[in-house]
Amino acid sequence: MTNPSGNDYVVRAGKTAEGPFSLVVSPETAGWTYSSLRVLELQPGTGATFATGEDETIVLPLSGGCRVECDGETFDITGRRSVFSRVSDFAYVPRDAEVTVSSAGGGRFALPAARATRRLPARYGPAEGVSVELRGAGQASRQVNNFCNPQTFDADKLIAVEVLTPGANWSSFPPHKHDEERAGEAQLEEVYYFEVDRDGPAYQRVYTSGPGREIDVCAEVRSGDTVLIPHGWHGPSMATPGYDLYYLNVMAGPSPDRAWLICDDPAHAWVRGTWEDQEIDPRLPLTTTEEKDVSELASSPLDTASPDRATSVSEEQ
Repeated sequence: MTNPSGNDYVVRAGKTAEGPFSLVVSPETAGWTYSSLRVLELQPGTGATFATGEDETIVLPLSGGCRVECDGETFDITGRRSVFSRVSDFAYVPRDAEVTVSSAGGGRFALPAARATRRLPARYGPAEGVSVELRGAGQASRQVNNFCNPQTFDADKLIAVEVLTPGANWSSFPPHKHDEERAGEAQLEEVYYFEVDRDGPAYQRVYTSGPGREIDVCAEVRSGDTVLIPHGWHGPSMATPGYDLYYLNVMAGPSPDRAWLICDDPAHAWVRGTWEDQEIDPRLPLTTTEEKDVSELASSPLDTASPDRATSVSEEQ
């Protein structure tokens, strides 16, 4: 990016749509080297075929279910009604592969990806294998679905998690960074993709972490919006009262260790010490592997598809 302003890091919903993809963020368009994200939208009874190229990729349902075909393998993904209804299963597909994603009921599917050096096998990730972690306390309470972090799922470079934040809470706090390779910190480019229930507003802050890393973002975000974080302190991610917040984090960098190591902004690191005397928000977890009843869910303009109830490969085995 040349002389970027805060707006250059905010990708509004639909602004990078391309063919069946409602969002396309690549290393080339972001001006970096490793991380990428696409969102594939399929009408009922349709599919799309694409090449992964240099990128290892995950097919993660945002709404709906799908079938993923790659390297002679077929994975039937149950999916979910929306990101606020359950923890989803997913599929991993390697670099240098041709992938077909099809959906009987239609849906929206996130494709978090990273430039990879190793070619690992295609495989299925069951929802029951996703580690659901509750972090923070009080109004900094949030839920993290660790579906592809270094401790839970094997990949070459890709790190991806989901974060759900109850209305009026703050996530990504204290603000932190991961823009240097040093002891206790890893260099990772990061994508934040947002969805907000009831089509409400949320807010994201990103700011300068040092000379040569100037950045100033304080933006309202809504469902389908994305924020790019090449460097800098980032946080908080603010859920407004009455509107639960979801975001998908996609990270990758040069470290051969695939380490997720962060450094808190020293001005706010003390906040962690206050959590010892506070309870975790009782509204958490917002989702589990059990699909919520449709009557419990708020409507969202993005969540229009219902999941295919296909039997997953793990259940067949």
